[in-house]
Amino acid sequence: MKYAHTNIVAQDWRKLADFYITVFACEELFPPRDLKGAWIEEGTGVAGARIQGAHLRLPGHGESGPTLEIFQYNRSLSEPKRINREGLAHLAFQVDDVEETLQAVIDAGGGKLSEVIHHRIPGVGPITFVYATDPEGNFIELQNRG
Repeated sequence: MKYAHTNIVAQDWRKLADFYITVFACEELFPPRDLKGAWIEEGTGVAGARIQGAHLRLPGHGESGPTLEIFQYNRSLSEPKRINREGLAHLAFQVDDVEETLQAVIDAGGGKLSEVIHHRIPGVGPITFVYATDPEGNFIELQNRG
């Protein structure tokens, strides 16, 4: 058994995919997806569903590593987002420089959600981290454990 992918339902899949490609060096896998028909309606439980998007290879895991699946439905729902909500909370990226990557996130249309924290966890070691958002408000943790 192995982990396969994480899915984000986007408002604009192309713009969000470009953000992850630009800031985190994700690589788009082709072909882009354009899924529709009875099979996708039955599989998702969404009548009339059409899904467009792409899989992005995540950095640092090679050719067979997990992907970030960014899909856009022809109809979607939005709910308020908070860092402490139940369910999937954030994507985390190990980065060389937290502050520099945070600036790249902001420059690419994302945002800063918390302060940059430098802390030593007893028995584990140092960690620097910050919570940020992608351009659609999904939560991202930038961390360095060096």
